[in-house]
Amino acid sequence: MSELSKKSRPQFRNIHVTQILHYRLPAAGIVSILHRVSGAAMFLTLPLMLLLFDWSITSELSYAQLMEVLDLFLVKLVLCGLAWAFLHHLFAGVRHLFSDLHIGLAKEQSASWSRAVLIATLGCSFLAWLKIFGVL
Repeated sequence: MSELSKKSRPQFRNIHVTQILHYRLPAAGIVSILHRVSGAAMFLTLPLMLLLFDWSITSELSYAQLMEVLDLFLVKLVLCGLAWAFLHHLFAGVRHLFSDLHIGLAKEQSASWSRAVLIATLGCSFLAWLKIFGVL
């Protein structure tokens, strides 16, 4: 393949804010950013999760009230987001553990591992969402 027929990609060194929309982040970069986002989401919602856990074990009445709250559509959406955050953080964390063991560090392997993490996360999240909304 000649150099002229190969489509050249622009090289970004120091990205300006106006160039962000045109920058194509590799899959490993996307997984890394989402790993941080999912960890922050779980950390920030930890007080809410502890409150829900407290409601579930305090008494039968509080458990019944919790079940009513969990039937609300908005609450189910939040739970879907938390399910995604947990699953993505889990799969991306396993990927990072393998990279700490120097497994899959080559560019092609890293990209395929990252795509596998994204596909596994979306697949498992979809099943969790179906369960949350009562389809399964």
